[in-house]
This record gives sequence, structure tokens and C-alpha cells, in this order.
Amino acid sequence: MLKIGVIGAGHLGKIHLRLLNQSKKYELVGFYDSNREYAQKVADEFGYTLYEEIDDLLQDVAVIDIVTPTLSHFDIAKKAVLLNKHFFIEKPITHTVEEADELVALAAKHKVKGQVGHVERFNPAFKAVQDKIDQPMFIEAHRLAEFNPRGTDVPVVLDLMIHDIDAVLSVVPSPVKNINASGVSVISETPDICNARIEFENGCVANLTASRISLKQMRKARFFQRDAYISVDFLEKKCEVVRMKDAPQQPGEFDMILQNAEGVKKQIYFDNPDVDENNAILEELETFAEAITQDLTPKVTLEQGARALRVAKQIINSFSKK
Repeated sequence: MLKIGVIGAGHLGKIHLRLLNQSKKYELVGFYDSNREYAQKVADEFGYTLYEEIDDLLQDVAVIDIVTPTLSHFDIAKKAVLLNKHFFIEKPITHTVEEADELVALAAKHKVKGQVGHVERFNPAFKAVQDKIDQPMFIEAHRLAEFNPRGTDVPVVLDLMIHDIDAVLSVVPSPVKNINASGVSVISETPDICNARIEFENGCVANLTASRISLKQMRKARFFQRDAYISVDFLEKKCEVVRMKDAPQQPGEFDMILQNAEGVKKQIYFDNPDVDENNAILEELETFAEAITQDLTPKVTLEQGARALRVAKQIINSFSKK
């Protein structure tokens, strides 16, 4: 079992603490939070060991789990790397692209492993169809949430849309060619609603929409590729795969057949995979443990986290110019 410590005991930090405490791959050594009074309450309520200083916690562990506000990500991660500690870091990877690039280089130099918390990669519905998404040419994603003051210190792009940015980048094997976006601030100082059109060099187009002032929750993505349509409901953890193939000479009574203007007939059929239930946060943490102990590439690398941040910043810059 890898000795691990958690930095940050807020809403998500407490979830990480609970899951790590029950994990069979980690030994939870303790945690640190800059809010001393709050941290003591967490320690008293759950029995976790509270550290007075980050440096002391780092000395006692092999892995650090960084679940703090984004502004502090880089400084904490750099401190961990210089002490040769592996680190799991919540999304977005850092506050700036420059920090992300420096962190990637530092981790490589010190041969330290890092993984970014893009948890939707571990969503069971997305995992069930990931190997079926092949050269998508149009992607549409909607991520809508009811208003919550937590997270409104950053644009909705970094708060919500970055989940879909990372998911899209993970299945489109092409560099980004162009980005056009619009954002609107409704109740926050930063944009609460955003729509972004991402064009890739291979011709694929992704249209992403995110809102944190909606009346209902929605987290859906649709992938269109030659002879297939794939939909993923990240919230309900459901997926659907609709495929097309050449129609048989003698279609069955219940076969769904389409015919185009040239007379070509295609049969529509469903190829829906099973969705295995999981705890996505626990799985992302435990796969990182496997990456460390078995010397594997982490599921969401620092480079991938930096790329997602770079695209997110390009989106923000696009609508800021307007």
C-alpha cells in the first residue's frame, strides 16, 4: 500500500479522504488544509490525522493528493516534485498554461509520476464506448448545472466545460486548428454560460456548451462518425451506439432500412455495450496507484491535463476578445 496524504479538505477533498481511507491500494497518512479551524473540525469528525505543515506531510508520504483551489496547484505540486513525491492533482492542472508546461518538464526531469483529475474519463458510460469512438467528425456536448456559488471564482470553461474538452481531446487524434467561442456573465464576475466551436486539423468539429445557471442538470455528449452515432449521458451513466451497415438483400420484417437519393440502402442496428458500475473518483485514484507500483503511464497524464488547459484558455481568450 502506498502512503498518501491529501492537501485540501473542502467538498471534494473530503470525498478523496473518505475513498482513500477505504482503499486497499493506499494507506491514508493524513491531511493538511490551510483553514486551521475547519481542518480541525474535519479531523475531529472523521478521525483523520491533521498535519500542521505541508512539508511535514510530504516527508511522511510517497504520494500527495492535491485537492486545493487551482491558484495553489502549481506551488504545491512543484514542492512535491522537488521532494520526488508522486502527485495526483485535481483539474484544471494549474492556473496558467506556463505553470502547466513547467510542471510537465519538472516531473519528467525528476522522474515523478503525476495524474490529473479529469474524472469523466472514468465515467462508466464513457468507458463503455471509448473503444467504439473511431475518427469522429462531429461532436456535440452539453454540460448544464444549477447555480452553486462554489466554483464561480473561475469562468464556467474551467469549472465545467474542461471536462468535455478533455474527453473530446482524448478521442480526436488531431491537433486543434481553430477555436471560436462566446461567453456571457449573468450572475458571476466571470462567464456563467459558454459555447465553443473547436475545429481540428483532420476536419472534426466539436461544439461544446456549458452553463452553471440552468434549471436542470445535464451532462451529455454525442459523437458522429462514419456509419455510427454514439451518445453518452455522463449524469445518468447511460450510453447508446447506433450503427449502419449495408442492408441485406432480403431485409427482415423488423429491420430498419434507410435508402439515400442514389438508391443505396443501409440497415440501422443498435450495438449498446454493458455499462459496469464503478466509483469514478476511487478508480482514478487507484489506477494512479497502479501506474506508480507497476511503472505504467497514468491514465490522464500531465501532458493531457496541460493540453486541456491550453484549449480552455484559448476558448476564454476567444470570447474575451469580443
